[in-house]
Amino acid sequence: MLKRNRDGKNQMNIKESNHATEKQASNSTEVPSSSARLGALCCMIGATSWGFSGTCGEALFSSYPIDAAWVTALRMLGAGTILLLAAAAKGKLPVRALVQDKKAMAQMVLFSFLGLVLSQYAYLNAIKWTNSGTATVLQNLSIIFVAVFVCAAERTLPTKRTFFCICLAFFGVWLIATGGRLDGMELTAKGLFWGIMGGVGAAAYFLLSKNPVNQWGSIPATGMGMFIGGVFLSGAVRIWEVPAELDGHAAFYLGVLVILGSAVAYTLFLKGVSLTGPVRASVLACLEPLTAACLSAVWLNSVFTPAELIGFVCILATVLIMK
Repeated sequence: MLKRNRDGKNQMNIKESNHATEKQASNSTEVPSSSARLGALCCMIGATSWGFSGTCGEALFSSYPIDAAWVTALRMLGAGTILLLAAAAKGKLPVRALVQDKKAMAQMVLFSFLGLVLSQYAYLNAIKWTNSGTATVLQNLSIIFVAVFVCAAERTLPTKRTFFCICLAFFGVWLIATGGRLDGMELTAKGLFWGIMGGVGAAAYFLLSKNPVNQWGSIPATGMGMFIGGVFLSGAVRIWEVPAELDGHAAFYLGVLVILGSAVAYTLFLKGVSLTGPVRASVLACLEPLTAACLSAVWLNSVFTPAELIGFVCILATVLIMK
């Protein structure tokens, strides 16, 4: 009798414990669910802002005789300043510690020039010589370049999946460059070169950002890298000599490139990654080339052939498969 009572009490305790555990689990899943939705929204706004800013860059280059280096200098200097001010407002701007750490400073300069300056300058030149949709898609080749670099650094052969993605990406580039024809090129040589260099620059940005971001945080590291590169480029291109042809429309395009397309989009997307996770964020990042291509076609009357669209799909598919 006593044993039955004890067994009954134990069963009741187990049921109550399970019920409490289920209740806690349900409560814990509710919060991440709302956070994940907010994170997905941040990623979507950030990615579409990047796409919109790319199309504004295309409108700028198609309407005004302006140098891509001058635009890159203004974009990096302006966005870098905004991000540094945001980091300083949160008390996360370790300038003194960075300057005193020679190794960290060398890594930051390397990240600034080989990562940020190269990726920004190549991307804007690709927009200038092609269009925002094509430039943004070609920039997504960065994941292939990262995979090849990792295989070379570790002296290992690529996996079957990686090899398939490399072949698929090259096929996509061929379709975009030639329109599927064997007798000529759809893209100009400069457009293809700067599009591929945009992918190389984005890969270098990813690889060189690891140590600075881990040590200082993503926003301070990117802000400092942009500011350093922006200061150097500003002196090289004489940023104070504003082209005389620029008007109010040009000022709007430049403002979108600097504020919305750099500082705001970057901050929102990083917030989204922290809330929704890198896997979902990487999928939502595909909204950037889709936005750029759609706006370029609808707003600026860019024409994409069926072969080019298939090439876009091939390259974006490699991004999803690799990630």
